[in-house]
Amino acid sequence: MSEARVMELMGESGIRRMVAAFYERVRVDDLIGPMYPEGDWEGAEERLADFLMFRLGGVPKYIEERGHPRLKMRHLPFRIGVAERDRWVALMNAAMEETAVPEEAAGFLGPFFAQVADFMRNQPEG
Repeated sequence: MSEARVMELMGESGIRRMVAAFYERVRVDDLIGPMYPEGDWEGAEERLADFLMFRLGGVPKYIEERGHPRLKMRHLPFRIGVAERDRWVALMNAAMEETAVPEEAAGFLGPFFAQVADFMRNQPEG
């Protein structure tokens, strides 16, 4: 499975639906919800959707507007441990299920999201 195939299966609208479903969950989540600036939910949602489309070979809007993703640096101000990582992945998995992400695309995105979420960890285990 390639990034291009995920974009073909989901399209921009599918990615945006999945990200919107994810942020609906994040807004009410007691663990990772407080990490997000209250007045920037729409911005956070747009940035994630734009990043995913860039990463999956779609439109380069994210790079054009924000430059290199620098994900680790951008997330450094937030305490991200195992619990936060696991919650982020669980919320994204629920969003993929809710929006009926095609099985082939979910098979690619699930491990990708788990890898990225683990990369964001900046707190030791335990």
